Amino acid sequence: MHVYEWTSNAPHETITFAERLATLLHENDLILLEGDLGAGKTTFTKGIAAGLGIRRTVSSPTFTIIKEYHGRLPLYHMDVYRIQDSYEDLGFDEYFEGGGVTIVEWSKLIQEQLPPEYLEITIRHQGDQQRKFEFRPKGYRYESLCKELFE
Repeated sequence: MHVYEWTSNAPHETITFAERLATLLHENDLILLEGDLGAGKTTFTKGIAAGLGIRRTVSSPTFTIIKEYHGRLPLYHMDVYRIQDSYEDLGFDEYFEGGGVTIVEWSKLIQEQLPPEYLEITIRHQGDQQRKFEFRPKGYRYESLCKELFE
């Protein structure tokens, strides 16, 4: 698996890059976001939402677990940090196959419920505003997506 890297120097750069990624997304695409608290997972999701034409304010679904937004494609934004049992049946597969784009924050907590192919993005603090992004595509669809994104 090839790892693609990108560095953002400010939140607006993160949003712009994520908007560009959103233009390449298709129905049933799955993006997993990993990173410490405050790393920029929700900022990245805001950029995806903007790129999908979503006008609603995007916020972290920490307490609701799943938020839905509607644009060019539906966006299903999940934060599974507070899930007590990794096998808890919240119907994740219905979202993964629901015709939209699914973004899962803290996905390692539901690893057993994930489909075999996805794009995992790890975000790391590099300073006050700077973030390092590592894109790990799993499957042909996501490898192609990353090649196009990083051309």
